Amino acid sequence: MSIDTWLYLVPVAGLIGLIYAFVTSKWVTAQEVGTDRMREISNDIKEGAKAFLAAEYKVLAIFVVVVAVLLSVMNNGEAASHALVGVSFVIGAICSAAAGYAGMMVATSANVRTAHAARSGLSDALKVAFRGGAVMGMSVVGLALLGLGCLFLAYFKLGVGGFGGEENLSRAIQVLSGFSLGASSIALFARVGGGIFTKAADVGADLVGKVEAGIPEDDPRNPATIADNVGDNVGDVAGMGADLFESFVGSIIGAMVLGALAGGDAGVRAAVLPLAIAAVGVIVSIIFTYTVNVKEGGNAQHALDRGTLGAAAVMIGATYFIAGMILPEGGLILDGKTVGVMQVLYAVIGGLAAGVAVGFTTEYYCACNKPPVTSIRDASKTGPATNIIAGVGVGFQSTALPMIQISAAILVSHHFAGLYGVALAALGMLCTTGIQLAVDAYGPVADNAGGIAEMAALPAEVRQRTDNLDAVGNTTAAIGKGFAIGSAALTALALFAAFRGVAGIETIDLAKPMVMVGLLIGGMLPYLFSSMAMKAVGLAANEMIVEVRRQFREIPGLKEGKEGVKADHAKCVDISTKAAIKQMMLPGLLAIAAPVATGFYDKNMLAGLLAGALVSGVLLAIFMSNAGGAWDNAKKQIEGEDKDLDNDQGKGSDSHHAAVIGDTVGDPFKDTAGPALNILVKLMTVVALVIAPLIAN
Repeated sequence: MSIDTWLYLVPVAGLIGLIYAFVTSKWVTAQEVGTDRMREISNDIKEGAKAFLAAEYKVLAIFVVVVAVLLSVMNNGEAASHALVGVSFVIGAICSAAAGYAGMMVATSANVRTAHAARSGLSDALKVAFRGGAVMGMSVVGLALLGLGCLFLAYFKLGVGGFGGEENLSRAIQVLSGFSLGASSIALFARVGGGIFTKAADVGADLVGKVEAGIPEDDPRNPATIADNVGDNVGDVAGMGADLFESFVGSIIGAMVLGALAGGDAGVRAAVLPLAIAAVGVIVSIIFTYTVNVKEGGNAQHALDRGTLGAAAVMIGATYFIAGMILPEGGLILDGKTVGVMQVLYAVIGGLAAGVAVGFTTEYYCACNKPPVTSIRDASKTGPATNIIAGVGVGFQSTALPMIQISAAILVSHHFAGLYGVALAALGMLCTTGIQLAVDAYGPVADNAGGIAEMAALPAEVRQRTDNLDAVGNTTAAIGKGFAIGSAALTALALFAAFRGVAGIETIDLAKPMVMVGLLIGGMLPYLFSSMAMKAVGLAANEMIVEVRRQFREIPGLKEGKEGVKADHAKCVDISTKAAIKQMMLPGLLAIAAPVATGFYDKNMLAGLLAGALVSGVLLAIFMSNAGGAWDNAKKQIEGEDKDLDNDQGKGSDSHHAAVIGDTVGDPFKDTAGPALNILVKLMTVVALVIAPLIAN
């Protein structure tokens, strides 16, 4: 198969992914909604989510236009870049935003239909929830490959901008990197904004509802419940979708930049290879979505694992054949290494193995009834302080194994294929993003289904089935975050290597004061960024708590559940929306401004900055995500126990109250600051790569 054929197959694969997403979304929306009360709750959630994204995207539209103009002006006339980088940026931003919006809209339709399907059985509920998540997954990979494929064809094959031919390959990819910058920018704002929204509502609902009022989670009497469910969609669906969109794109761009260094026809083949692997990954992901099903009474976790692990196993074999068809006879020379079919295969396997290892390590530290979570549960018996101390300890400990596993992947992939191999290792983790994200997005759909079941007063067995799905979703979310963190580290390293090549930095000398200063400032930035995100959640949560207390106090009969008395849910949605839009801008601008300001001052300082941010950012992300997940499941473990207040166990016990407080501390860790740090380290390196031609001299 010729290289030209592969080039045209990339956008075609993206289009197939989008067709699958469209057909599946039609199937989901054709399912029954249920009772009038369920429909009412679902509409409230959907309208709240649409209102938030509309407000967020209005602000981001201004940002995108301003940055696109600056990029076009700054790169106009530069030999190594082009004003079209601004066009790439806009298209990347639009594709990322569109993927998040499409996935979220279907997720808000799937949650109520999952709740209704759970009335008849677990099997039907799993099918609806998973297919709702699959729309998100395939929208992400479909739009990513359609956008990247069409732009690369336009720049390299059709010669738009004067980039046609082998001699202009590196320049074409450099302009294409603007697409990755657009995706990363939207991802950061979506993650931070969505995280602030959902955690403000969640903290307010838990502290006032569970601890002060003593009412169950998702009780319709709680004014913050609708906002909490809206937050699950805008944070965990749209936010996660934008996150993995930019990871997927970043890993491909990083590999393309490094592969092009082989030069000539070999460079073209090395640049096309990651696109081809990603394209085949979309088809494989679609096929394996049909293997995710469970018989009544079966294990939903096994069904989801069958889909994700099966797709990954097939992609290992597929990579071998793809590399054999694309790489030149005898391989190509990169970093002084001969890179052939087997070297590519080993690099991809190394990344995939590390992703699985980090995922299951993360699951161990976050899963109910495992020693780390049980230790936090036991510490809750003596109060919130000991619960928090135990959670922090678990979070710190959980950084060790993932860092060793990521380091092993770097060493293995570099040994076989140099820095190009490191980039392919990141792609190995993400080549089946379509089904990985389907499994990840399934979690918040199942969680929302449980909330709707509670608010609509459905029979107890319905909530039991949705809780079963939700418990599996917590595990898949933990594994997904492990993949996200591992791929972030490898993708950032690949982009960092690409930046060094474009900027003309051969070595990074720590003895130079400029480099050391950059290293220290870079190490500090993830902490400053996290503090902004955490404080934003705290400020928004304060306002939410005051509002929930006010409604309980001023609306007669609300707390007691008097018939006909309803909470003002819209007010709480409005509070979260305004707070998220207001507070998300500063952290986002920090991520973009820091590398720009540093790079134009001294490119070696920027290299140090990126290295420092990568190390501290990845470690802090692992700590926050795992500590938050462990706190959450320690609470769930206590809630799953038989209620016995004399022995301090079960819902309503003192240890439960302590665990709820610990969980509220962990919420912004795992759902706001932690996931956003993955994007921070990648966004900073993408910014550096885009401005590299301007600071190369």
